[in-house]
Amino acid sequence: MENIIKTYENFLIYYSISYILIYLFLAILSWIAIRTYFQSKYFLLKEVLIKSNHTVGVSIVAPAFNEAVTIVYNVKSLLSQEYPKFEVVIINDGSTDDTLAILIEEFSLVKVDFFYQEKIPTQTLRGHYKSTNPVYSKLLIVDKVNGKSKADGSNAGINSAKYPLFICTDVDCILRKDTISMLVKPFIENTEKVIATGAAIRISNSCEFKDGMLYKSHFPTNFFARFQELEYTRSYLFGRMAWSKINGLLLVSGGLGMFDKETVIQAGGYWHQSLGEDMELITRMRKLMHLKKEKFLIIYIPESLCWTEVPASMRIFIRQRIRWARGLIQTLYLHREVLFNPKYGKTGLLIFPYYLFYELAVPVLETLGLIALLVNIMFFDINYHYLSIGSAFVYLFYISITLISVFLDQLIYKHYTGMKEIIILILMVFIEPIIFHPLNVFASIQGYWHFLRQKERKWGIMIRKGFTTPQNQTL
Repeated sequence: MENIIKTYENFLIYYSISYILIYLFLAILSWIAIRTYFQSKYFLLKEVLIKSNHTVGVSIVAPAFNEAVTIVYNVKSLLSQEYPKFEVVIINDGSTDDTLAILIEEFSLVKVDFFYQEKIPTQTLRGHYKSTNPVYSKLLIVDKVNGKSKADGSNAGINSAKYPLFICTDVDCILRKDTISMLVKPFIENTEKVIATGAAIRISNSCEFKDGMLYKSHFPTNFFARFQELEYTRSYLFGRMAWSKINGLLLVSGGLGMFDKETVIQAGGYWHQSLGEDMELITRMRKLMHLKKEKFLIIYIPESLCWTEVPASMRIFIRQRIRWARGLIQTLYLHREVLFNPKYGKTGLLIFPYYLFYELAVPVLETLGLIALLVNIMFFDINYHYLSIGSAFVYLFYISITLISVFLDQLIYKHYTGMKEIIILILMVFIEPIIFHPLNVFASIQGYWHFLRQKERKWGIMIRKGFTTPQNQTL
């Protein structure tokens, strides 16, 4: 027994070293990607796109289910985009409250004859609505039977969208007014086919909004939201920008992503059975392009273009992370033929192995390592000096990466204006590995276990508090 534990401990040491080296490599790639982006940012000015009459059209697709309290504010926010050719497609996904009635009254909607092609199968549609008010000519409402997932609603919106590019977002997200022009630029600037673009998402908890736009950014006051702010900053600046640099993205967030509609339709749209529909769609899109032997790009830009509310309680947070973990293992299992398959190029030989051996395996190995440590403490001799040195090294590496992320974020974007908020943010960095990380590991293990048991899939309900205006009113 002791030999088995020692062997496993040695494996963990070498595994941890490889993980740290990979993370350092990703950090370098991320820095290069961010620097390259800002050096070429003004190659095509967004002002040119905003004023052009010949730019590509974009549809904003946003499913809504029981959003009666905030639906008017959210729709007006989406309609405030500064872009010459776009539409907003809101899908009322079988709401049981007054969402549709409120939309009809507020935006003077009438049911219209609509040429609808179901290129992606969805639940039955009840009808399409347009406004009789010219001010809301860009608004299209799709009413349908509930599909029990965001995927089904999104697919109905994609079928109804008239433009070749679409943004998939959540109806409660607040988009920066130049979101379309920023996300569409990579589609225009690159000679290779771009099939998707994404950008950083920030946390709206405690932020102030006015007229559908960010008025003042604040570091969240909620304990759990503060940890998630750190996580989002680290993830977007270091993770996704690095993978974008080598065209290795396997995930474009469901909260904000722009897609080539034809590629999405050919890939089959969002899979309504998935608990990680955003990652699963990108996987199928990559597989499609590899099989077609066409060069393609999926690009992330280091701009904060979207604000969304995150879980503010442990119960909702754990439930969300269980779903994310289950979505990860579900996607990797469903597309397991990709792993180490040269037919799928970089996706099979680099990206899938990374997600399997690091993203998915880390929570499992950490849990087994903790068990081995407890067994050692109870039954065998343990070198506490060596243990403390190793633990300190991992801890310091973890917080160093996060501190660098915070520093870069504040240096580039200056989201926080008060020194008090920055100091609190830095203090949270030091306790995150002790409090927040173990919760993530716990939720991940639960998600894997639910998948293995084939437990009934559930998305759960995200309880939101709404957005705060400068007058301290919650919308």
